[in-house]
Amino acid sequence: MHSPRSSELEALKRRVMKLESELDSLQIGKPTRERLEVMSDVVVDSNPYSRLMALKKMGIVKNYEEIRRRTVVVVGIGGIGSTACEMMARCGIGKLIMLDYDKIELANMNRLFFCPEHVGQLKTAAAARILAKINPDVIYEPHDMDVTELAYFRRFCQILSTGGLCGQKVDLVLGCVDNYQARSSINQACLETDVPWYESGVSEDAMGGHIQLIIPGLTACFECVPPLIVASGIDESTLKREGVCAASLPTTMGVISSLLVQNSLKYLLRFGKVGFYLGYQALLDFFPSHMIHPNSECRNSWCTKRQLMCREQTERNPRLAEQFDFCAKNKLTGSDTVHHQENSYGITVEGSSCDVEEAERLPAGLNFLHPRFSAQDRQEDAFQQKGTSEDACPDWYRIESLRRQLKEL
Repeated sequence: MHSPRSSELEALKRRVMKLESELDSLQIGKPTRERLEVMSDVVVDSNPYSRLMALKKMGIVKNYEEIRRRTVVVVGIGGIGSTACEMMARCGIGKLIMLDYDKIELANMNRLFFCPEHVGQLKTAAAARILAKINPDVIYEPHDMDVTELAYFRRFCQILSTGGLCGQKVDLVLGCVDNYQARSSINQACLETDVPWYESGVSEDAMGGHIQLIIPGLTACFECVPPLIVASGIDESTLKREGVCAASLPTTMGVISSLLVQNSLKYLLRFGKVGFYLGYQALLDFFPSHMIHPNSECRNSWCTKRQLMCREQTERNPRLAEQFDFCAKNKLTGSDTVHHQENSYGITVEGSSCDVEEAERLPAGLNFLHPRFSAQDRQEDAFQQKGTSEDACPDWYRIESLRRQLKEL
């Protein structure tokens, strides 16, 4: 039996916890260091950007500091979205706008980013506080809103149109939601405002996922090739069963959010080859990649309008779609060299030449039914068929045979 004193003590403890939570909510991420106005490439332990700016020194990114002038919107601060926000913050994005309406639950603890002490808090507010301590240089703008509701949709479009650092359009939207209705809302808003966005998701069994870059008019929108549920007009809520929930693995969430942010950086900073659609099948470690072209008969009038505008631009610039292959555009010439501060061991990177086998390689996602033989393998077979003795075999044949036997072990 509890005494009145112990009951009063428990009540006081709960009161203290509530006050601490309220105080924490008022301090939107008290900075742990002074804000830095400029990204420095000086290699010192006190510089949080030295490793990021090394990408510029190595010739990977020509202008990494431009990340500070970019604005990204993340819709859905769940398993993928929260991790994506953290990666964007650590990469030094200029402004990060976060939209969600949900609160953190203990059921979310199998994912990354949030901790048990955040249970009960709004996802957007908690994320802003956590991220501000990780990188106070980023401008965080949390919004507690449901983009599927008509009352918030116009506000969402306004954010996309004027949410940039200087009041301009945002640079990119990351759709990290878990339902088709929210995806359709993001798709509609981005079509109306002409803002590119990445759609992302993880399968219900947590064994796969995907990301898809949607550029209004240039690529297929979410309604061009809709999932069966969307095309059939089925209400998603009718598919849910009592006591049954989707599986969730932090590993799969981490893979998809990493692919999402990696390709977002390539798109924002114009380097590498941007992935338009990239899938992930965890059981087979399979990564299909391709581009989904827009549907000329898309039922969304805004999509067909953007397609028409894009076709007019393509007539003036036939290689419009190739502009996102920055890897081809930014190939290093003979005069371009990669600079390193130190290279004590004289390490160099040699260029690779394309041989016949490289040229005959199948597109991503396709495999030969039977293993193929290289020219050298065919030569080895010729020696074996002629009954050539081991002593008569050339040195490369014996060495390659030993290598193959080692690999089989």
